[in-house]
Amino acid sequence: MRDRGSVVLIKNNKICLIKRNIDDIVYYVFPGGGIEPSESPRECAIREAYEELGVKVKIHKSIGTVDYCGTQYFFLSEIIEGTFGTGVGEEFSIQNRNRGTYTPVWIELDRLASLDVRPKEIVLKVQSLSDNKY
Repeated sequence: MRDRGSVVLIKNNKICLIKRNIDDIVYYVFPGGGIEPSESPRECAIREAYEELGVKVKIHKSIGTVDYCGTQYFFLSEIIEGTFGTGVGEEFSIQNRNRGTYTPVWIELDRLASLDVRPKEIVLKVQSLSDNKY
């Protein structure tokens, strides 16, 4: 079990997700990863956004936690610098790890309900935010 920090990035009615494809199963997750011993959940989310997306982010607020194999923290954030899609984290650089592919994508908010996005609890929170124009 490992706690995780993740960012929720919404821009122009789209949300940033990581498209995972492993053993011909496709699903989506929020950019993020494991919290290092010296990090807070916020610091982890910022680091992971840079590693996975190639961008620096500003965190606005926590939008929820999910208890699954540890505590997962989700932060509504915005991109403040960098080029989307230029992440160089280990998931992009280590070959033949049998962990499938990781692809950063922008998905229209109105498509969230039709996709396998994990965790669903945060999808519901994002949908409620977008209904209120966050």
